[in-house]
Amino acid sequence: MAEYASSAVSRNAQTSSSLRAAAERLFAPGHLGELTTLVPFELGDAILDETRNVQRRLRALPSRVGVYFLLAMCLFPEVGYLLVWQKLTASLTAPPVVTPTAKALRDLRRRVGSAPMQRLFEVLSGPLAQPRTPGARFGPYRTVSFDGCSSLKASDTVRNRAWLGGLGHGGYPLLELMTLVETGTRALIGAVFGPTSEGESGYARRLLHLLQPDMLVLWDKGFDGNAFLAQVSATGAQFLGRLRTNRRTPVLASFTDGSYLSVLGTLQIRVIEARVTVTCADGTTFTGTYRLATTLTNARRYPAAALIRLYHQRWEHESAYYALRHTIMQGRILRSGDPAGLEQEMWPVLTLYQLLRTVMVDAAESRPGTDPDRCGFSIALHAARDLVIRPGDTPGNATGLIGTIGRRVLAALLPPRRPRVSTRKVKSPISRYNERLNDGRPDHSRTITGLDITLLPPPPTLPATSRDERPIAAANRRRQQQVLALLHQDPHRPWPARDIARRLGDVTLNTMYRQLSRWAASQLIRKIGPGVYAAGPISARPLPAAQKP
Repeated sequence: MAEYASSAVSRNAQTSSSLRAAAERLFAPGHLGELTTLVPFELGDAILDETRNVQRRLRALPSRVGVYFLLAMCLFPEVGYLLVWQKLTASLTAPPVVTPTAKALRDLRRRVGSAPMQRLFEVLSGPLAQPRTPGARFGPYRTVSFDGCSSLKASDTVRNRAWLGGLGHGGYPLLELMTLVETGTRALIGAVFGPTSEGESGYARRLLHLLQPDMLVLWDKGFDGNAFLAQVSATGAQFLGRLRTNRRTPVLASFTDGSYLSVLGTLQIRVIEARVTVTCADGTTFTGTYRLATTLTNARRYPAAALIRLYHQRWEHESAYYALRHTIMQGRILRSGDPAGLEQEMWPVLTLYQLLRTVMVDAAESRPGTDPDRCGFSIALHAARDLVIRPGDTPGNATGLIGTIGRRVLAALLPPRRPRVSTRKVKSPISRYNERLNDGRPDHSRTITGLDITLLPPPPTLPATSRDERPIAAANRRRQQQVLALLHQDPHRPWPARDIARRLGDVTLNTMYRQLSRWAASQLIRKIGPGVYAAGPISARPLPAAQKP
């Protein structure tokens, strides 16, 4: 980052240095408290220069101020433009140069655009762990993971729906975010986002250029596809991920630990099947099975049991999304009403998340042996908010940031993580886990006292060649016929998606919502309300009087 900033600043020296010298006070509101040390003024100017977004004339609200204003909007998502501006100027020793209107700040957003914010994220993103950071490596490999989040809600406007598609079953257009995360620190290595229609593998392909040969990629079974696995392997990175239950793999050779050599398409891999039995503190137990595929084919160097335990690290990605969606964004709907605004809004959120993770990892590294998992994200976030509005602080102080926020984080380290388990159930109505799954897990979080891993031999009957079996289309057709038959039993009855899923009994609520929405869009059925459907094509739906020609 320093090399980039210095080279870019040299290109911008003749324009920005004289501008700052002529009207320094105009730039005073452009800061992020002591967090400015990670986004120095020179970097902001260099980013604007590279993306050609420097103001053409001297304004009361320069472009650099707009960059910090966009980041401050993410620090204070609960308030509007004017209150964010007041917080930015609260720490200034002299009165602000200008007291803008909400329209002036909105125009500032439009003038800055999304390109500088995207470039700023690209400069700041990347792995943060050092070679000796606890929990960041498996042997010589840095553990990273792919995962998507498809429950980010955007404002319900015509332009957002045109880009993101129709309303999701939560009542808002949904934005899908795909990230590559370093599991040991939960730092963002890369991110892309867009409509949910593209799918996780499609978005993950845009991030493959970020993979390095020293990385071990973890993912769930949603990424199980021959073409995608081959593309990941071509980067030189290794992977460890779950296989779908309908995946059939041949046994080419067996290893003493119970795993076996196989192929997926033309890619040679190792398959590990295991049964995991969990014993809770109250004596209850439940069992789950896992089938993993990995390119780490050396069974002596990478024992199967160690890989099964390592796979649990993939859940660090869920913790990263929790911090992003709930701690920073506070579960709020994205403000912008058009695609350009949504893009501009997302990049500062991702940038702010990365800045806070950087501070937290630096704090942990200052105390050798401290796992970054023990650093509280909420503590770092609120410390950064305090340092923006506290009077007397000097924006861009080179020593105050890491010392102040880092000390607060280290003073309230979380205890070492206790092994716990609970059912996969969340409050969000748009999640597939809104309803409790009958998977044997306890209703509430319970402490684990025992974990038994039993490696399973391969099934006795397996094909001679690898088959990427995906009977999804046939299952969808069969379910479509069942739903149509159910709706036509009483064509005038409104059917909530929840009732249809319960009647079928073999589909999650999230999948049912998606399929019903797709069938309504193709006019096989008609949508008569949020998450409510009836028989007949949408063309048969009577128009309200105000809409009749």
